[in-house]
Amino acid sequence: MIVQDYLFKSTLSFLTCVSVLLYSNSAIAAEKIVLKYGIFRESVSVEKLTKFAETGEVSPMLNLLLNQARQDPQTVRNVLTKEVNASPVVLDRLLNNPIGEFLVDQIGQTIHTPSSEANPQALRSALVLSANKDNKVSLIEIIQNYPTQEVYVEGERLVRTYDQLSLLAERLQNLLSWRE
Repeated sequence: MIVQDYLFKSTLSFLTCVSVLLYSNSAIAAEKIVLKYGIFRESVSVEKLTKFAETGEVSPMLNLLLNQARQDPQTVRNVLTKEVNASPVVLDRLLNNPIGEFLVDQIGQTIHTPSSEANPQALRSALVLSANKDNKVSLIEIIQNYPTQEVYVEGERLVRTYDQLSLLAERLQNLLSWRE
């Protein structure tokens, strides 16, 4: 029964990732981020957040939010753009075992759907899709590839979430070296 459950989850996850990969370029991709810092909450387009992450140019609204939350824009930018190495195939396998499920749950406390329903599936898809292009994952890519139009980000948890992504990458490296 445990093997069947694992196979079912793996198959479901694989099909979800394939669906996202096939349809993400046009129909399903995050367009708006609701960035939350404590009591402060502001909607920002993913496009503006991406521009900030790539160039450092801060929109007036994002600047206001970061100032109110007493967050250094450069620190936030660094956390958004730091990359971890991750093979999409190995990542998909890792995300469907107890360690991966725990990490998805932890990351999902920072990056999640508005209602937090179906969040593990959405987050797994965003992670695998992010790794698909260049075998690397960053928080900004996860946000960009999130398969809902709106994604919520708990800003005060960004650094901890990057640390969890690094842990995930370390687990991937251990898994790859163990298999060799």
